[in-house]
Amino acid sequence: MNSLISRGLAGLDFGTTNSVAALPGGFGQEPHLVPLDGPGGPAEVFRSALCFWRDEDVRGGLAVEAGPAAIHEYLEFPSDSRFLQSFKSVAASRSFERASVFTRPYRFEELGRLFLDKLASHAGGLLDGLDRIVVGRPVKYAGASPDPGLARQRYDAMFEGFAREIHYVYEPLAAAFSYAACLTEPATLLVADFGGGTSDFSVVQVREPGTPQRCIPLGHAGVGLAGDRFDQRIMDRLVLPMLGKGGRYRSFDKELEIPPGYFADFSDWSKLALMRNRRTLDELERLRRSALEPEAIGRMIAMIDNELGFPLYDAVTRLKRALTVEDCSTFSFSGAGLEIEAVVTRAEFESWIANDVARMAQAVDEALADAGVGQTDIDRVFLTGGTSLVPAVRQVFTSRFRNEQITSGGELTSIAQGLALVAQEDDPSAWRA
Repeated sequence: MNSLISRGLAGLDFGTTNSVAALPGGFGQEPHLVPLDGPGGPAEVFRSALCFWRDEDVRGGLAVEAGPAAIHEYLEFPSDSRFLQSFKSVAASRSFERASVFTRPYRFEELGRLFLDKLASHAGGLLDGLDRIVVGRPVKYAGASPDPGLARQRYDAMFEGFAREIHYVYEPLAAAFSYAACLTEPATLLVADFGGGTSDFSVVQVREPGTPQRCIPLGHAGVGLAGDRFDQRIMDRLVLPMLGKGGRYRSFDKELEIPPGYFADFSDWSKLALMRNRRTLDELERLRRSALEPEAIGRMIAMIDNELGFPLYDAVTRLKRALTVEDCSTFSFSGAGLEIEAVVTRAEFESWIANDVARMAQAVDEALADAGVGQTDIDRVFLTGGTSLVPAVRQVFTSRFRNEQITSGGELTSIAQGLALVAQEDDPSAWRA
């Protein structure tokens, strides 16, 4: 590897669903994606997930794995583990203080550092002893009232000591660096990054190749929803009614609606596994005894108690992926007494997510306004992130721009590659978010 890599420069896309690391390949060369060891062999995409299980031979009594190895451990012993995913989505949430895992509390930064250390351990030493790491961050964090200052504090604590220099760059701006590498002439570029937790947009002026500070950010905007929110819409329509949502329970001589908070948590991938605690399960058991349809609440309890969040996630995302290429598909799930087989059309799915897509479209307009440009000023549009493959999302751009202006690709890797390109700049702080 060349001297730039040996100097310890890296870019890290710490994503809600997946994380990817990249190393600069030298000026004028493409960055190298870091191969990360796992049960199926080395892979460049690392699931942003943790799995905990009890092990008396481990200090503290709890063992932990991350990425594909976390999924492997969960699948081996699902009922004896705790599988956490999408935990990045609580980074800016003041209501999140600690996650209780087997009664042990973890702050966000502790979960994040466990994840980072495990990711580095699977990188074969390529992420050890870094001089500089450039980390992606969303323009707007996930959540109803995100606190970016709190998220920054948590990120700083999470990455403390991971490298001598830590820089944060907006994720769509990093993707602009990646895309600009293939441009041979100046352009005003709109980048749209759709991930698991957030949808982010940057307008960037790309100058002539070889020009210092080739990518000049003009404006940004974002909205704290993306693929996970689409999953919630599927859950709300197909799964939660089978678990008691919309049902009622008896309280003395009254009939009341079952509190919606249980269902909101169940449909949130970052919170579902954390419902498996004595207090929540006791509350649900009391609710089951007073519910008019106790068997529905019983199914929810069984789903939580049997740690079935991951197979449910897998079923939901399989439907979502199928509907990106097909007009109709079937949602299938079986477990803990819950049996669902439902045919879903793309048109139905698009009606469920219509309000979310409208908020994404509004954020596109906000990015253009922040940059002080109009649609006609945009030369090229680059779409990236897994959720960019959803046809209704792509329609936001095809309705505004010509097809020949729109390019997509590197859905899971372009941000990490762009971050690595920023890392090799003389002064990455020029693009610091």
